[in-house]
Amino acid sequence: MEVGQMVNGTTVTEFILLGFGVGPRERFLLLIFFAILYVVTLAENLTIIILVVLDTHLSRLPMYILLSNFSLLEIGYVSTTVPRLIFDLTSSQGVISFTDCFLQFYLLFSLGTSEDLLLSSMALDRYLAICHPLRYPQIMSPDFCIALVIVCWGLGFMAYIIPVTMISKLSFCGPNIIDHFLCDAETVLALACPPLGVTPYVCQMFLNTFILSVVVFIVVSYGTVIVTLMKPSFKGSRRKAFSTISFHLIVVTLFYGSIAAIYICPEGENQVEVTKAITLFYTSITPFLNPMIYCLRNDQVKEALGRLRRRKVSLLGRNMTI
Repeated sequence: MEVGQMVNGTTVTEFILLGFGVGPRERFLLLIFFAILYVVTLAENLTIIILVVLDTHLSRLPMYILLSNFSLLEIGYVSTTVPRLIFDLTSSQGVISFTDCFLQFYLLFSLGTSEDLLLSSMALDRYLAICHPLRYPQIMSPDFCIALVIVCWGLGFMAYIIPVTMISKLSFCGPNIIDHFLCDAETVLALACPPLGVTPYVCQMFLNTFILSVVVFIVVSYGTVIVTLMKPSFKGSRRKAFSTISFHLIVVTLFYGSIAAIYICPEGENQVEVTKAITLFYTSITPFLNPMIYCLRNDQVKEALGRLRRRKVSLLGRNMTI
């Protein structure tokens, strides 16, 4: 990646992230808050991953294979933003190198894209399980599910190579101050010197096309599921099925609602403080909330935790006997 060339022959080697623009006392309180939030988020998502890996029942279910990878993505997603945010709160400088800024930008969008694809895969899983229950075991086999996960990760990390490369090739002639707590397409593009060429349009096209296509797929999938559940033949199992998909819909609404507010709705584009708050919500708060939404009232997860606890007690008892 080339460092952005400036018009006077020098180069931009770093950017300055302004962050939240608060005093020392507020910075300290935010530092404590985000440190605790980060540790708890890691613990929650790691618990889900470990539980799925160790429990022989959950590890064979497609939904939990997808869910464990979703938790892994959440760990990567929150680790791309929060540690940097915590580091910047310890100093008033907020300096980030050109390379680190673009690396954060690339990882943030790649992990977010993989997360989008995984959410659509979960929608597909629920659609097949409810609308085509007889064919579900054959279609959503463990091998197919793993292949689906690989595609989600692979496409996610390939999708934004072109936009990030195009932006990194632009000239940056100053100022180098970013009024945000992270690097993303909009904030970095705002510092680029004209002519920008087609780069802003390509980036917007990639972003809007991808988000809209995934959202349409998810809406159609869950819409079909809801219509199917309203049929008389599902009267007995309707409540349980609605309970399951309601958690999925909450996660989807939180994620896409916040993203849409920034990148699609025109009124969110020029409101810096609102943009920071919304970005903070979907990069830091939702990875903390999602494990609780998916698993807090999930009977299968509770049963798996019980089996793991009994296994641990059994092993401890055996070791004490020996």
